[in-house]
Formats: sequence, structure tokens, C-alpha cells
Amino acid sequence: MKQFKLALSMAALAVLAACGKTAQPYEEIRPVRTVVVKPESIATGASYSGEVRARRESQLGFRLSGQILARYVELGDAVKVGQPLLKLDARDVALQQAAAKSQFEKARMDYERARQLRQQGFVSQANVDQAKVAFDAAQAQFKLSSNQDAYTVLKAERAGVVTALNAEVGQVVAAGAPLIKLAEDGEREVLVSVPESRVNELRAADGLQVSLWANPDKRYQAKLREIAPDTDPITRTYAARISVLDADEALRLGMTATVRLPEVAGEGGFALPLTAIYDRDGQPKVWVVNPQTKRVSARPLQLLGVRNDVVLVAQGLKAGEIVVTAGAHLLHANQAVRLATSQLARQ
Repeated sequence: MKQFKLALSMAALAVLAACGKTAQPYEEIRPVRTVVVKPESIATGASYSGEVRARRESQLGFRLSGQILARYVELGDAVKVGQPLLKLDARDVALQQAAAKSQFEKARMDYERARQLRQQGFVSQANVDQAKVAFDAAQAQFKLSSNQDAYTVLKAERAGVVTALNAEVGQVVAAGAPLIKLAEDGEREVLVSVPESRVNELRAADGLQVSLWANPDKRYQAKLREIAPDTDPITRTYAARISVLDADEALRLGMTATVRLPEVAGEGGFALPLTAIYDRDGQPKVWVVNPQTKRVSARPLQLLGVRNDVVLVAQGLKAGEIVVTAGAHLLHANQAVRLATSQLARQ
């Protein structure tokens, strides 16, 4: 019994002694993938996909309201200057013209009668002047109604191709409503969308080239014509129109085209995978691994741009440094890391 009590006391003392010791904190070691920074000459350039468009596109409509009586073109038709496209029912115009002619004849006769009566001294000059004003107004209205007869036929003002058609026989249309979209013959250009970070680069680029998806081996010389002053509200990109200088018949409307900026060799820098960059407070940074302690520290960078999935770094790194390329968003300053097994085997 005494031996049992003695053993129990010794066990209690051991527990108390263990409780007096300070427990060592656990430190998590994160597995990461890395890359060794190597200097290289960074060449800047870009390519943008777009659509072949006409330099000038016209929205055509009637100057009068009325009902469409005939349609002479179909979607995709090539039209010539002066060719009829649509015709309105001219019966109402004819009635208006007849009424305007009657008013004009009456005003003319009233004016002539007032002049004769003035010569005979029966009316004052004020009556003659009043009749002259009425005659001038009726004459202008008659000429306007005569012109409206010509407005019942919508004609092509320039040669081109019908690219949109919103008119059917029997349809009642309002004056000025766009009914036909005409892509004019002549110059061709490519409409592309440019991110805001590349606008200045596109403005300064010289010697642009255009190629078609249907014929990628043929290159056309091109130049920037205009860039929209504001971004698209959805894509947040700027619309740019690239004029094709040596367009031929193979460059058809609606074709998919690629605009290429020339490759310009830059100063020495570094290229990193896009996954290596993390952004905090608007400052791009990377995690650099200390090869002795295997701990990371944040390094701010000055970027030159982004090309596909590669980030071009101008300043902030040195050749030979180890940068984390996967798992950057899980790290914190002085975090202990473990390189991937495959990478350790290559060291």
C-alpha cells in the first residue's frame, strides 16, 4: 500500500514538472513552386483580333413618313450611285402637292389683282405687300411639295454593300428612321478593342500589319486611324480603327483579322509567370525566397507590361534570385517555405 502511494506521488510530481515547461509554437511550412530569375532582353509587341469594316458606313432612311410600297434590294447586295433602294406610297404626297398647287394659284391671282387695283388707286400699297407675302409663302410651299415627290424613292448616294436591312413592304415608317445600312466601297479598316494599359503603345507603334484568319500568311500594311475617347462600358476597352493601306478584294467585310504591332527590343529585364505577381494596395509584388533560411520576403516591382500569361519586369529583381510562382496568395512575410520535390532534384 505504501509503495502504491509513493508511485502515485511521483507521477503527480512528474505531471507538475511537465506543466512548468513552455510548449514550442508550431510553424507551418508552405510548399511552393519557384523560378530562378534570369536576365533577358525584353521585346514589346502585341496582337489584337478584330473585324474588317468599311471606312464609311451610312444609315439611310426616308425624309418623309409613310408606307413602304416596294423594296428593290436584299441584304448583301452591291449597289451603285443613284440606284433605287425603297419606295413609299406616294398617294398622300400627290394629294398634298395638289393642295399646295391650288393655294399657290390662288395666292398668285390675289397678288396680280392687288397690283392692278393699286394701279387704279383702289387699294393701298400695304394691301399689295400683304398679297405679295402670301404669294411668296404659297410658292415656297408648292416647291416643297414638289420636292417631296422625289423623296418617296430612297436612292443610294454612294456605291457600296447593303449590310443591314430593316424594311419590309407594307411597313409604315417614320421620317428619318434608319432602314438600310450601307458599307461604302473603298477604304477598309479593322475594328479592334485595346486595353487601357496598351493605348499609348498602340499610338506610338509604327508599321502595323494586318492578317486574315482565312489567309494568315498574307500581310497587309496598316496604320492607326483613330482611338475612341472613352472606354466601352462593359469591356472597359478602347475601340480602335486600323486603316488597311493596301486592301484588295480578299479583304471582305466581316472577316476576322489580326492586327500586329512590331516587336521592339527593349532593355534588359526579366520575364515571370503571371501567377508570381500579387497586388496589395495597388503595388505589384513578388515573394523572394532566401536560399539559406528558406523564408520569403515581399519585393515591390516596376512592371513593363503583360504579354499573354507572362509579366515583363523592368526593375525590382536581380539575376539569380528565387521567386515564388505558385502559392503566392497564401504566404506572409518571413514565412517558411518548402520547394517542390521536382525543383529540389534540379538544384
